[in-house]
Amino acid sequence: MMSSFSLAALTVLELAPPAQIDVAAACGYDHVGIRLLPAMAGGVAYPLMDDEAGLKETLARLDATGITVADLEVVAFRPETGIASFAAFFETGARLGAKNILIAAYDPDLARFADRYAGFCEAAAPYGLTADLEFMPWTYVPDLATASRIVAQAGQPNAGILVDALHFDRSNSSIADLARVAAHRLHYWQLCDAPAERPATTEEMIHAARYERMFPGEGGIDLTSLARAMPADIAISIEVPTAELAKTVDAKTRAQRALAAARNVIAAARA
Repeated sequence: MMSSFSLAALTVLELAPPAQIDVAAACGYDHVGIRLLPAMAGGVAYPLMDDEAGLKETLARLDATGITVADLEVVAFRPETGIASFAAFFETGARLGAKNILIAAYDPDLARFADRYAGFCEAAAPYGLTADLEFMPWTYVPDLATASRIVAQAGQPNAGILVDALHFDRSNSSIADLARVAAHRLHYWQLCDAPAERPATTEEMIHAARYERMFPGEGGIDLTSLARAMPADIAISIEVPTAELAKTVDAKTRAQRALAAARNVIAAARA
């Protein structure tokens, strides 16, 4: 089965969505992931729900290239997050033809988060959107086991778990854990690489995740086992932020290199 590949926003975050789409098409990607909301206060994002001209330009580039939108980023749930505030976000996602939404848990009250996550799933469903909970070691859903428990508790048809190769490795999640996840809960996954040695502090882990990933196959993560464990028919989002390289290498060249590396890893895993 042929895999489809998505150019994650974080790989080329300097590009606004129309330019990102053009790069994705030129490199041979099938999809893009668009960052409508910042991952952190002051972070880079392209809020198309507040930019009608930008949204129309993005839709035009999607139509012209045949690229589709795999996912929208980043819904970061904090104690004050309210579901009603996402109406325009959902509407924009539907206009873009997006399929998935990336969810991150920054609420220390997991019972409250689980309840709001279930409500978010219900609110997203009429727009044809899934809500994919990404576990990250520095959030309050730090590993696959916790994410699995919350998604099961939510009990919503469009609830999902987002597996990021870096976070999977850094959280000490296991292939055995992954084998227990129902395939219908996995809508897409994120591929990158990193050194085998894990960062010593949370701060170093966050910095590496946001700025210093490696192209697939160039690091020490066991991507072969992970790729073999993931469903073959879901999109692979290539998320490789490389801040130092970005100072001298343009976005298209980086995106091409990332896609070639990902294809090699997936081909080897499925040979």
